[in-house]
Amino acid sequence: MHDRNLSRRTLLTATAVAATAVASAAPALASPAASRGTRARLERLISRMSLEEKVGQLFVMRVYGHSATDPDQADVDLNLEEIGVRNAAELISEYHVGGIIYFAWAHNTREPHQIADLSNGIQRAGLAQPTPVPLLISTDQEHGIVARVGKPATLMPGAMALGAGGSTASARKAAQIAGSELAAMGIAQNYAPVADVNVDPANPVIGVRSFGADPAAVAGLVAAQVKGYQSAGIAATSKHFPGHGDTTVDSHTGIPVITHTRQEWEEIDAPPFRAAIAAGIDSIMTAHIQFPALDPSDDPATLSRPILTGILREELGYDGVVVTDALNMQGVRDKYGDHRVPVLALLAGVDQLLNPPDLAVAWNAVLDAVKSGELSVARIEESILRILLLKEKLGLFRDPFVSQRGVDRTVGSPAHLAAADRIAERTTTLLTNPGGLLPLSRRSHRDVLVVGADPASPSGTTGPPTTVLAGALGELGFRTTALSTGTAPNSAKIAEAVAAAEGKDVVVVGTYNVTATSSQRTLVAALVATGVPVVAIAIRNPYDVARLDGIAAAVATYSWTDVELRAAARVIAGRAEPQGHLPVPVQRADDPSQVLFPIGHGLSYR
Repeated sequence: MHDRNLSRRTLLTATAVAATAVASAAPALASPAASRGTRARLERLISRMSLEEKVGQLFVMRVYGHSATDPDQADVDLNLEEIGVRNAAELISEYHVGGIIYFAWAHNTREPHQIADLSNGIQRAGLAQPTPVPLLISTDQEHGIVARVGKPATLMPGAMALGAGGSTASARKAAQIAGSELAAMGIAQNYAPVADVNVDPANPVIGVRSFGADPAAVAGLVAAQVKGYQSAGIAATSKHFPGHGDTTVDSHTGIPVITHTRQEWEEIDAPPFRAAIAAGIDSIMTAHIQFPALDPSDDPATLSRPILTGILREELGYDGVVVTDALNMQGVRDKYGDHRVPVLALLAGVDQLLNPPDLAVAWNAVLDAVKSGELSVARIEESILRILLLKEKLGLFRDPFVSQRGVDRTVGSPAHLAAADRIAERTTTLLTNPGGLLPLSRRSHRDVLVVGADPASPSGTTGPPTTVLAGALGELGFRTTALSTGTAPNSAKIAEAVAAAEGKDVVVVGTYNVTATSSQRTLVAALVATGVPVVAIAIRNPYDVARLDGIAAAVATYSWTDVELRAAARVIAGRAEPQGHLPVPVQRADDPSQVLFPIGHGLSYR
């Protein structure tokens, strides 16, 4: 709590003028107003829908399987157990859902050609309904540590890495490339960019998913990515409104409480959302957080009419699609039962209900609420029209299908991969280099041991970080040995690393969210004690350097995806200049009231 309050005060002092300037920007509607003819046509379409079809349009649901009609038997079993249908086609036929969300763990995203086939199968099922309507297919392709579609798609640096790069042009280009590849696979709505301002170093759920801790800088990068994604023909989604960046609770497992005052919200949390709206954002995702200064009822923002209608719709002037964060997360389930959550969300001002834990319960609850009059038909038709207008804007009514030729031409193209490498190269941040060890010389530092944490790999990796980094250095002319020591190395693993360091010229150790009691600190200390120079690379949060003593140099990559590790290897080897600058402050471990490295810190070789 002390760290968080210090960060908040620092940010308020440093960025109040710039943030206020962004906050005062005139609000804009989410998208150009549709023609009267288009609206009238879509209203006629809604009038032809049964009540069940109307309710279905409000839901975006998960489904297991690589195929819309013929998934593997294990996926059929999971679908029957969790949803009561066998496959995506049956889900659409039974519940008339307006959208489907793809997950890697649901086996939706094996490879680009399969994804395109799945998308086409889903669209065929949507057009086979009594009232034919294309579906809005979505996913969380934030890049960095959250990516549902992996290689051979192009994987870009994540948000905090782009924040370290500081280039709105790079952020926009990254989103435009990523959006074009999603569109080629039939994915029309991306739940990105994250618009949360990460002012709490201990934030367990946002962290490097945020562009940083400076509201004005975050706002500029959010707007750039909105324009990039939407120029590629897909819907961007800024999240998590009204701002999830100052919490130590993960809303997947509990209900975070944001203690910002209304003024602090205006100066810290609001600017990126205002910027997204001004940039024409197509959709905004809610947060399962309590925000007493905005709504003293203790309802999560997802269920708060004062926040979603009073602030987002009326004060900020936003008239686009509002989608809930996943309704199977504990943060939205603690106060009300699963049958009340979707109804209360719609009453609060939500349009899309994302991934309820039990679709039958949620779907029937909304249906019953309309039949009883708690929800008016006019209220749900208001949301349906917003959803259909978005589908119309994205061209789904004209042609919702994609081609394998489009996949081959677009996804993971050489030009896209080269652009990802160039963008990543500008993000690697050199934090310390007191003796000038970096860049490494192949003459004096030829033998390199790469050890460290190998956390579960995001989709943008071809292997453990130690293996990828050692391979990248090897390609640059070093003799490398890779040894995974894990995120919590025991004494035996530490002894193995110390033994492996014997005879090496330098040790590169990847660290992952080092805490005061982490055995990663013991590992680094033991390696330093060998006398071999140690280079520490923080492969997730950049705060690790504050807890590591005696190291010869420290680098931050903000993620352990291939593109960022390859860029770090080029920087370490002197093939690229370190250009990144911290987008968050790093506080002293022994005195958190003092900033060790401020926002903007970053060394170069020149």
